Amino acid sequence: MTDAKTKTDAEWREELTPEQFHILREHGTERPNTGALLNEKRDGSFACAACGEELFASGTKYDSGSGWPSFTDPVNREHVTLIDDDSLGMRRTEVRCATCGGHLGHVFPDGPGTTGERFCINSAALQFEPAGD
Repeated sequence: MTDAKTKTDAEWREELTPEQFHILREHGTERPNTGALLNEKRDGSFACAACGEELFASGTKYDSGSGWPSFTDPVNREHVTLIDDDSLGMRRTEVRCATCGGHLGHVFPDGPGTTGERFCINSAALQFEPAGD
């Protein structure tokens, strides 16, 4: 089995949909208000769509009005990597899956939680697991 961080683009293309590949491997972004998980409100957890690493719990998800699923905090800070991103003429902090390196979205300092952070994550970068399944 190939380590998630050393898979080739060809291997990722075999496993991911074209949209997932674009977002997770090419650092793309889905259009706002189009993601399948934007309005997901059931209890459960959100994992990386590429490698299955658990990233966010449903209890940390909230409606930020941004057009993307938003969370106040990851399940475990060690499951994500934060990287300075100065692309598009603005300073942001990119969020990647620490296990496979997949691009998830960005984190902003305007969230309602105790950390004050808003993890703005692409739906296509996530898979939802309902509680009890």
